[in-house]
Amino acid sequence: MYAIVEIAGQQFKVAKNQKVFVHRLQDKEGSKVTFDNVLLLDDGKITLGAPVIEGAAVTAKILKHLKGDKVIVFKKKRRKGYKVKNGHRQYLSEIQIESIIASGAKKAPTKKAEPKKETPKAKVTAKKEVATKKAVAKKAPIKAKTTKADDLKKVEGIGPKIAEIFVAAGIDTFAKLAKASQKDLKAILEAAGSRYASKNPGSWPKQAKMAAEGKWEELNKWQNEVKGGIE
Repeated sequence: MYAIVEIAGQQFKVAKNQKVFVHRLQDKEGSKVTFDNVLLLDDGKITLGAPVIEGAAVTAKILKHLKGDKVIVFKKKRRKGYKVKNGHRQYLSEIQIESIIASGAKKAPTKKAEPKKETPKAKVTAKKEVATKKAVAKKAPIKAKTTKADDLKKVEGIGPKIAEIFVAAGIDTFAKLAKASQKDLKAILEAAGSRYASKNPGSWPKQAKMAAEGKWEELNKWQNEVKGGIE
């Protein structure tokens, strides 16, 4: 019996007692975790999800947290004098599959609560509450302050895809990017996959601060002097 399940944004073919390395999980070592995004199940008969199989789940135990092998990322631009060498070790978790559940436990039937009998005093109180709610509703609604998202692609080193990743993480303005630490930005990129984990966000908060303050000439001058946005 095996299943194809989604774990931390990746799909794995797993069987009972199998050990798997996945992206770092938030739970502690020794704790048990359950993954319910089961896409395919084979227990003698293949069942496909649409997109997932309702009631199916995979339970596992976190054996340990570790780092993967070091990967060297080297970039070079011809005739530009641009060379960048970065090393990266992906944060991983080793888990052991304990069981594959084909269908979840049936939910216990819920009893319908009997309606409470209203006393005359409760009816009067309810009428006052309705009148108060109507009075509040007549007042002009307070408009929520909305902040317009900035074009993060103006920061050198941030492309369309990385900009989408930051917006999804709640960093959608130059001001928010300027306040973010390099460690937080690196964690967001690593969570997005190995393709983005090699990026160096060291200068992005500095560039975002100049953009947030409207210092565009200073930012353009800095970008022209610093190759690839890396100091």
